[in-house]
Amino acid sequence: MNVVASSPEGLERLLAKEVSDFGGKQIKILKRSVSFKCDLATFYRLHFCSKIAFRFYREVSRFQCSDKNSLYKGIQSSFDWISWLPTNKSFCVRVTGKNLFLRHTHFTALQVKNAIVDLQKKYLGSRSDISIKNPHLIIHLHINNKEAILSLQSTVESLHKRGYRPLMADAPLKENLAAGLIQITKWEGKTPLIDIMCGSGTLLIEALAQYLKIPNLTKKNYLFENWIDFKKDIFLTEKLKLINNDLGDLKISKVIGCESDIDIFEQAKKNISLAGLEKYIELHNMDFANLRINEKPGTIICNPPYGRRIGDEKELINLYSQLGDFLKQNCSGWTFWLLSGNPKLTKFLKMKASQKIPINNGGIDCRWIKYLIN
Repeated sequence: MNVVASSPEGLERLLAKEVSDFGGKQIKILKRSVSFKCDLATFYRLHFCSKIAFRFYREVSRFQCSDKNSLYKGIQSSFDWISWLPTNKSFCVRVTGKNLFLRHTHFTALQVKNAIVDLQKKYLGSRSDISIKNPHLIIHLHINNKEAILSLQSTVESLHKRGYRPLMADAPLKENLAAGLIQITKWEGKTPLIDIMCGSGTLLIEALAQYLKIPNLTKKNYLFENWIDFKKDIFLTEKLKLINNDLGDLKISKVIGCESDIDIFEQAKKNISLAGLEKYIELHNMDFANLRINEKPGTIICNPPYGRRIGDEKELINLYSQLGDFLKQNCSGWTFWLLSGNPKLTKFLKMKASQKIPINNGGIDCRWIKYLIN
């Protein structure tokens, strides 16, 4: 099948590698997504194992589409709706892209809906209802100039929602973005990992989930189970492989989180517990300046406030100055990674970056910056 996986901007290459590692073929890197081919086993496996993808879309047809009439006819003739969508089951339509005559996604979605229900009424005498929260199928249409790409979305919820984070601090880092940032650091559990402003614990949880090879087995309302070519035996085989995955005597270095705000600290504790990782993470409710680092050099990570959504920029100057002083005085030999959404503030670290990687975090243009602490 032809599939597109959506990705946080800046992590497309990591997603492409992930898809390749789990069996995808003919991979192409696009903006905020990758396209590839795979069989059903690989498709199911990726839903369990991908740490980067938001969603997967299975392409079912392409057709020429220049206006509302060609869209209506193309939808009706390009897919076997009668077999795939019983009238006692619901659906919804999501649209991206536009062209000269289809400029509004809501109007385009309405045309798609009309084409399908008119076809049902003609051949079956009744029609499906529309459901946003619990549809049988989610139909995705992308308009690219005069071409329409019709796909089926494979889950209702985004796969970045792992299920361990019902409690969140302000401006939370999405789980899949956190996973990608950890992959960039190349931390693999053999050296200590410290998040000195750990917030709700997302970076540490994702780091350990990758190292321990914990799959995403929380129920996601897999819409592909409603598809007429769903193979339950293949699905369960792939799932059982992951449940029975024996990691043996896997060794792990110390993982430490530090959070000064008591309410956010309590959130982190609960999230870490829900992820089943409390025995792996040493959590401290204190300011990073009071943290005593006695471990051999490893990796320090940090997603501090940028002064955009959290914190006043002027007040944060002092925080960044203190952070730079602390690292230089206490962390010689360590590697430091900082997610920066404000280049003015990072200057107050008074440290020289060795690498800057563009990352989009919730619409904020950021850099994942690497520092080698002397």
